[in-house]
Amino acid sequence: MPPPAVADAGFRGPASAPARTLPIPKYLEQVYWWAYVHPNAVHVFEREWLVNLILFGNYGRLRDAALAELGESVTGQTLQLACVYGNLTPRLARRLAPGASLDVVDILPVQLKNLAAKLPADDRIVLLQGDSSALACPDASYDQVLLFFLLHEQPEAVRRATLAEAMRVVRPGGRIVIVDYHLPVRWHPLRLLMTGVFRKLEPYAMDLWENEVQAFLPAHLAPASITKQTYYGGLYQKLVLVR
Repeated sequence: MPPPAVADAGFRGPASAPARTLPIPKYLEQVYWWAYVHPNAVHVFEREWLVNLILFGNYGRLRDAALAELGESVTGQTLQLACVYGNLTPRLARRLAPGASLDVVDILPVQLKNLAAKLPADDRIVLLQGDSSALACPDASYDQVLLFFLLHEQPEAVRRATLAEAMRVVRPGGRIVIVDYHLPVRWHPLRLLMTGVFRKLEPYAMDLWENEVQAFLPAHLAPASITKQTYYGGLYQKLVLVR
C-alpha cells in the first residue's frame, strides 16, 4: 500500500475551497535553505545518526520524552507542527489508538514528501501543507499538539503566532508538548560552541536562551499550567502546557 498522501492545503473535513500550494516564507528560504528547503537537504540530513550527532547523542532521549507525554497509546486527535528528521513521527504513528488521528502540518512540500515515505499507509494519518502561524482549522480542534525543535527556527513574530495558534486549536484540558533548546548552565562545555553555531546558522535560536517560552505566549490565552524539565546540563527543555 502507498504511504500517506500529502494534501496541498486545508484540514480534515469537507473542502471549502480548491487546494492550493502555499508560498515558502522568505526567512526559511534565506536562513534554512541548506537544512530543509533544498531537495539535497533531505538527502543529507535524513540520517538518524546525523540527527543524533547534531543533538550530541540526545535525540533518542528527547524523542522518547516527547512521546511519553503523549502516552503509550495516543488517543484523540493529535497535531504535529512541522516534520522532523529521524523516526519521531513513525514512532508516534505506531502509538495511535484505534479511532485516533494524527495530522502533520509543514509549510515545505519537500519535507512532507520525505515524511510520507517514512510512514505506513494509515487512514488515521494526514500530511498537510500549512503555515504553523496561521492554521486553517477551527478552534479547539485537537487534544494535543506537538512542537519538536520548531520554535528556535522561527523569527519572534512567527514564533508568537505559532504558539498562539497552538493554544487556539487545542481543546480545553488538552496539552501542548514542546521540546527545544534552552539556556545551558554557565559551565556547560558546549555553551561557547552552541553560541557560535546559533549566531552563524540559526539566528533565531538565541531567543530561547534569552527568554522563557512563556514570554512568547499570547496574553489572552494563558495555559492553565506549565511544567518544565531540562536535559543535558540545561541545553534542552521539554515543556508541557495544559490548556
